[in-house]
Amino acid sequence: MSGRLVYLVCYDVCDPKRLRQVYKTMRAYGDHMQLSVFRCELAAAERVRMLTELEDVIKHNEDQVLIVPLGPPHGHNATSMETVGVPISYPERYAKVV
Repeated sequence: MSGRLVYLVCYDVCDPKRLRQVYKTMRAYGDHMQLSVFRCELAAAERVRMLTELEDVIKHNEDQVLIVPLGPPHGHNATSMETVGVPISYPERYAKVV
């Protein structure tokens, strides 16, 4: 077992500059799904690092980041999201042996 979990991370950031900083931070941790929504597969240490970086960017009395654990990457909750309209597209993940 890899110890990784899937998280849905959504954010509401009031200032455009901080919004861009949060978006840039989140790009390093997950897949951009919608405007302020990312799907992240993270180990515990990665989750802590992501939270630390976000805490340094947001203004705690104005902004909000919501982190929803969905379970293991191949578990039911992590793969059972539904859409109306455009379907979810997950990027292909594979190991590259050099």
